[in-house]
Amino acid sequence: MEHYERHCPPPERRYNCLVPPPKGYKIPVRWPASRDEVWKANIPHTHLAEEKSDQHWMVVNGEKINFPGGGTHFHDGADKYILALARMLKFPSDKLNNGGNIRNVLDVGCGVASFGAYLLSHDIIAMSLAPNDVHENQIQFALERGIPSTLGVLGTKRLPYPSRSFELAHCSRCRIDWLQRDGILLLELDRLLRPGGYFVYSSPEAYAHDPENRRIWNAMYDLLKSMCWKIVSKKDQTVIWAKPISNSCYLKRVPGSRPPLCSSDDDPDVTWNVLMKACISPYSAKMHHEKGTGLVPWPARLTAPPPRLEEVGVTPEEFHEDIGIWQVRVVDYWKQMKTVAQKNTFRNVMDMNSNLGGFAAALKDKDVWVMNVAPVRMSARLKIIYDRGLIGTVHDWCESFSTYPRTYDLLHAWKVFSEIEDRGCSFEDLLIEMDRMLRPEGFVIIRDKSSIINYIRKFITALKWDGWLSEVEPRIDALSSSEERVLIAKKKLWDEEVAAI
Repeated sequence: MEHYERHCPPPERRYNCLVPPPKGYKIPVRWPASRDEVWKANIPHTHLAEEKSDQHWMVVNGEKINFPGGGTHFHDGADKYILALARMLKFPSDKLNNGGNIRNVLDVGCGVASFGAYLLSHDIIAMSLAPNDVHENQIQFALERGIPSTLGVLGTKRLPYPSRSFELAHCSRCRIDWLQRDGILLLELDRLLRPGGYFVYSSPEAYAHDPENRRIWNAMYDLLKSMCWKIVSKKDQTVIWAKPISNSCYLKRVPGSRPPLCSSDDDPDVTWNVLMKACISPYSAKMHHEKGTGLVPWPARLTAPPPRLEEVGVTPEEFHEDIGIWQVRVVDYWKQMKTVAQKNTFRNVMDMNSNLGGFAAALKDKDVWVMNVAPVRMSARLKIIYDRGLIGTVHDWCESFSTYPRTYDLLHAWKVFSEIEDRGCSFEDLLIEMDRMLRPEGFVIIRDKSSIINYIRKFITALKWDGWLSEVEPRIDALSSSEERVLIAKKKLWDEEVAAI
């Protein structure tokens, strides 16, 4: 799967231009209606609908594409499948969120992310992950629907998430060879799961009785047993494993057992362009070993100081101060936009420099989800994002982001340009990349030094971000830098013909 991973394009493919929308593009259907239907013109790729027509993934219906909520292993709908999983785990009231203790889910090989879509009503947020493979544009469909998702693949490199980020990982017929390279992909899931975290596996290997599927099942069972995982439930097409909550099982293994424990100098939280290793990431001596890493249930965990705060050098007092600062800042942003932003204007939001997740937390009462992006030099703080019950990824803003064009309604860039300026990267390249990600009639909020805002304003007309414009000098707070300004701009809907005039 290495060919599906991020690669720098050759010089002839590094375009210095804006990406026009496809012919007939319409402003996306607004959430929550978008969960079930999108405009066909916005994603004119119907190959997937034809290939999966018997599995209820998606159906072409005139000018729209409908999503009945089905999947390869949940023909009766994701909602019934989720209920079945909760019953398998004997959770109270048949709720998969288990009283708020299941919040972050990793859905590998997610298709069009219907599993993640139906988890949202359970107060569970899934990072739905799939590559741009033979099924084409799965993630573009998911993002058009307004479902948290990202392009990604289990190949040769670690996924860009810290260790112990998810309470549950899910694979429904995800076409992954879990036994390859000494089980290195299962060991990556092990790195990402919290103590006691679950792996839900719905695939023929879990139930079919032909010799080949029995061989794969037996090998997986032996490998996961050696990793100290235990089967907690098995029914019909699905088996659920649980990860151990301490190192005690690892230490009882016969010397020389495979897979080995990772060395003590291997940081499980370093993820940007880091190769996977076929070893088990043990728990550190100072780690909270309780199931779920000692986090309080959702939604209280959003504002409760997580145990890993001290690992990033932040005190509980500083954490609470950060919450208050971002609540005020977000209120001020919305006051700036009150004449142009309706209740359902925003759904897919990106915070390009997420810090501790304060911006996303301040949006908790709005019907949005936030992709929290931790720049590489601040990647250690992404673990706090996940401990708060939010999702995000690591990224270097001197490079392009792994998403399709027109996938976000709002981009928030706090000190992002200052950071790449210090590294000598191009403002123009980043502006073009932001425009590529931004939906027509979407908004950018850029908060940075006055000199940077003045420079960016020179490009507003060329970018066609002059649908609406506001610039203010914000109130001073503990996170403010000198001479800070806030620029909010709205992107126009345009096409190639308009651009040529």
